[in-house]
Amino acid sequence: VIIGSLTISGILVFFIVPLTIVFFIYLTNILLLIYQRNNELKADPLSDVWNSVRKTIASFWDIYARIWHGYELHGVENLPEGPGILVYYHGAIPIDYLYFLSRLFLWKKRLCLSVADHFVFRLPGLKLLLAVTGVIPGTREQCLVALKNGYLVSISPGGVREALFSDESYQLMWGNRKGFAQVALEAKVPIIPMYTQNVREGYRMFKERRFFRQLYESTRLPFTPPYGGLPVKFRTYIGKPIPYDPNITTEELVEKVCKGKFFFSFQTKTAVQALISKHQTIPGNIWKALLERFDKRRK
Repeated sequence: VIIGSLTISGILVFFIVPLTIVFFIYLTNILLLIYQRNNELKADPLSDVWNSVRKTIASFWDIYARIWHGYELHGVENLPEGPGILVYYHGAIPIDYLYFLSRLFLWKKRLCLSVADHFVFRLPGLKLLLAVTGVIPGTREQCLVALKNGYLVSISPGGVREALFSDESYQLMWGNRKGFAQVALEAKVPIIPMYTQNVREGYRMFKERRFFRQLYESTRLPFTPPYGGLPVKFRTYIGKPIPYDPNITTEELVEKVCKGKFFFSFQTKTAVQALISKHQTIPGNIWKALLERFDKRRK
């Protein structure tokens, strides 16, 4: 009984923070439904009518980000005033991206539309939350309309595959995905790279097993659960925008985004490698990421 109790307790410790995040997400959707019913709202979920409740949601997640991860956001000045495509590395749980969305709205009153995997829209009970926060399936047509309307649109080319099977080496798993570059060229908008330091130290996946990889590739569903939730330091860096260039090809644009791995697209690879050396230990180190919570010099 004692051994069984200790085993169950250990398992709960591993999964309690990810489960808590799921609970808060569903609680947010319930509060939105209450708000909608009390105010008899039938307006477009992306309209400014919802801004007051968006501010409440963003404030909650920003407080959570500050307390649990000492969250910092750098490089907001690199975001264009008009439309653009944000491209980011996908952690095991994209909680860092949720932090970014919240702080961007609080600081700039700006809504960034988020391209999500199709399985997200199959999750029960989240329809209103996805609509109000601007989560879209990400077809070419939808992205072009959003950019035409002046929105920022974000996408992680690695998506769920990167979340499940990348690790503390922070390997990009984009495959041959170039759709975001094609949309950027067609819409004539810049691409802005974004990366969050220590995101893999906060939440991790169990080491890849061939069975789970084959299962994902055949179903496109994430069966491998994330674990962790350690209060490591999170810093999101928004890089210099890669401007629209009518003479560049899709392949060259993808290469520009990938060139610096996860940070910014600078003039030389040497400069990017220097930033990687400064901001991220590779392979990631949990203890170092925890100690960075107390490193005042980095702020």
